[in-house]
Amino acid sequence: MALSPAELAVVHALWRKMGSNVGIYTSEALERTFAAFPSTKTYFQHLDLSPGSAQMKAHGQKLADALAQALSHLDDLPGVLAPLRDLHGQQLRVAPADFQLLGHCLLVTLARHYPGDFSPAMHASLQKFLGCVFSALLFGDH
Repeated sequence: MALSPAELAVVHALWRKMGSNVGIYTSEALERTFAAFPSTKTYFQHLDLSPGSAQMKAHGQKLADALAQALSHLDDLPGVLAPLRDLHGQQLRVAPADFQLLGHCLLVTLARHYPGDFSPAMHASLQKFLGCVFSALLFGDH
């Protein structure tokens, strides 16, 4: 399920365009996930999940950092994401479907902020990238 050079170029281009706003968008995607799919809040009962809270922003930035790290290390996603896989899979026991819901909400968020860039090719490339990340988080492969 590796990304082709063209798919990778599309994802990198959007990532560069987002620049320092990635954390803002990932926070927004988390807020959207929690609002649209309330059952996903169960892993975060210890956090203030109100929109715009400092804890939501901090967790959104953690997500942004993890995705940036994944994008920089696509050749070794299982190794790079091993600590997160242990946390989310073994300790928190996040349901695989919840990763898919978050991925969907991230795509919606990015499409909302970058409508001119969100072509079918962009959509498919981002979906594939997130699939690789989630596969590495859930199963240790990509």
